[in-house]
Amino acid sequence: MIQSLSDALAERGYDILTPVQEAVTAPELAGADLLVSAQTGSGKTVGFGLAIGPTLLDEAGVFGPAAAPLGLIIAPTRELALQVTRELGWLYAKAGARIASCVGGMDMRDERRALERGAHIVVGTPGRLSDHIRRGSLDMSALRAVVLDEADEMLDLGFREDLEFMLGEAPEERRTLLFSATVPPMIVTLAKHYQRDAVRVTTLSDKSPHADITYQALRVAPQDAENAIINVLRFHEAQNAIVFANTRATVNRLTARFANRGFSVVCLSGELSQAERSHALQAMRDGRARVCVATDVAARGIDLPNLELVVHAELPSNSETLLHRSGRTGRAGRKGISALIVPPKVGKKAERLLKGAKVQAEWTVPPGAEEILRRDEERLLADPVWGEAASEAEAEFAARLLAEQSPEAVAAAYLRLFRARHSVPEELSDVASRPEPKPRPEFGPSVWVSLSVGRDKGAEPRWLLPLMLRAGALEKADVGAIRVQDTETFVEIAEGAAENFMASLEQGGVLEKGVSVRAVEGVPEFGRPEQSERPARPAGGAPKRGGGKPWQEKKDTRPRGPKPERRETAERAERGPRPERKAEAPREKPGKAFERAAPGGKPKKPYEPRRPKPAAEAGAPAPQDTRKPRSKGPKAGKPAGKPVGKPDAKVGAGKPKPRVNASDTSKRFTPPGKPGKPAKPRGGVRGKGGSAVPKRRKP
Repeated sequence: MIQSLSDALAERGYDILTPVQEAVTAPELAGADLLVSAQTGSGKTVGFGLAIGPTLLDEAGVFGPAAAPLGLIIAPTRELALQVTRELGWLYAKAGARIASCVGGMDMRDERRALERGAHIVVGTPGRLSDHIRRGSLDMSALRAVVLDEADEMLDLGFREDLEFMLGEAPEERRTLLFSATVPPMIVTLAKHYQRDAVRVTTLSDKSPHADITYQALRVAPQDAENAIINVLRFHEAQNAIVFANTRATVNRLTARFANRGFSVVCLSGELSQAERSHALQAMRDGRARVCVATDVAARGIDLPNLELVVHAELPSNSETLLHRSGRTGRAGRKGISALIVPPKVGKKAERLLKGAKVQAEWTVPPGAEEILRRDEERLLADPVWGEAASEAEAEFAARLLAEQSPEAVAAAYLRLFRARHSVPEELSDVASRPEPKPRPEFGPSVWVSLSVGRDKGAEPRWLLPLMLRAGALEKADVGAIRVQDTETFVEIAEGAAENFMASLEQGGVLEKGVSVRAVEGVPEFGRPEQSERPARPAGGAPKRGGGKPWQEKKDTRPRGPKPERRETAERAERGPRPERKAEAPREKPGKAFERAAPGGKPKKPYEPRRPKPAAEAGAPAPQDTRKPRSKGPKAGKPAGKPVGKPDAKVGAGKPKPRVNASDTSKRFTPPGKPGKPAKPRGGVRGKGGSAVPKRRKP
């Protein structure tokens, strides 16, 4: 291994290399194109940094003057690109490397100036790197190695065209290294087109991909999903924890609630600017924040050294995303916990995700409030502060405190102060128990009335209740149970409102046309007859909206008998009998002429077909046809181009008038009337779309 890289690893505490780092730095693979598949958290960033070292560095293991870039690293997300920049920064620090980053959301002018000053390695996202190449600010002519980190993720995000464009612009003699957690067919196709005899390197084992991660599937009641997350965070008290959600709205809601409960929390989603996202991750690294609520934008590549807990507030869409989310913890041999919040409605989905990811999870319930308080006591007793020696001032204050208070009071006060610094745990419901329905308050003293409509006329409570409220001056709280029977409907009304209700009805207790109301003594008997005794429902089902009430009678369309004779009155007798109506003449068949009587009684001539006109004699002037043309095209049976209409005297008899081109402004339209006389100008301003300005009339 190159000495400058070996010294950098020793300073960072690397005693041994991970399997993927050993595989890509094998001497026989120096200078070869690689297609590497390794699980997340296996040290791939340092691995490809070591792999391209012999290609970029000179014999002394250092870089020369910075000019055009020698190496290009492409990452799918901004966070991963900036993380790769930091990792390569300390790895190549002793080699004198100058590394530039080009990611979306940052100032493109600053990146262009950094590239103009020169860089040995450029790290960026596909979209921003493509922009720099097209603008000419990124010179690809001196490239020796190109690395695609998380290549499968870049293809899933739709960066295939950008990747193909960049690989096509790079020199053909370069090295191309593809690092991917999985190798789908699209990755294989990309490797065949842009790699030269690539060597396949895999470090995936047949055992569980996350052997250092403990999976827990926590069953919770539907109303306790967010409370369970609070208890999980309180129970573990991890140095760093990530809570994953599927939408930005959920991220914002959880962030606000955790902040109100006293957690030091930041959020990470696509709606934040790059500066805000960078500040959030930096707060997690330096300890100012301990909980990060994020979307899947943080599911790949994010490496937080002290991340111990991953909580899936909402389940991901597929098993691959589950693995990448959980892979933020348990990295480089460290232990971690991945907890899935599983309400009853997503239990089957959680089982499918775990089965597809080939991981075994412990199905349990979230910790309760008592369990969290006991855990707090254990952490308090195990705090290393008990082993530290007290200073002189602390010993003096302790002696004065014990002189005034008993040891039990001091210990209890210290416990209360310790718990006050933490959020109060939530009381969770039993997973198997369902929320009890709220008991319906008793209606109180009431009376019953009967409506004269029932099932036989399609009566339903949703129609009867508004009808009673409108017609009977009732409130909704005054109406109790509504029991629809076969031929009538019983309604319970509050005793205080029943008298006003009956008084407000029309005479005879009419609620509406077809519906009458009568009082019922006591509580009526309700019951449904047997199926064979029930009356059949009216045909057509319930009436359509706006079609009237079902109990209102429709017009009877049955045939009726002969009408009764009309009574003879004195006025009718004076007028005398009606004149007899003349019989209408029978209509003849279509196509035959018949006489029609005119209003004056004079019959019209029968219809005769038009006879053809005799041909004009030789030498006689041709008659002028004054008929207007029916259409612009030639008539059927006549040769095309024959003029129709009155010939123009100026053009010549028998010749058609030439058509005027509307786009030719030199030829003005001449209105009909006197030939040759121009039309009077209309109102408007000359030169602005109209004609001359009309003259003002004299007063």
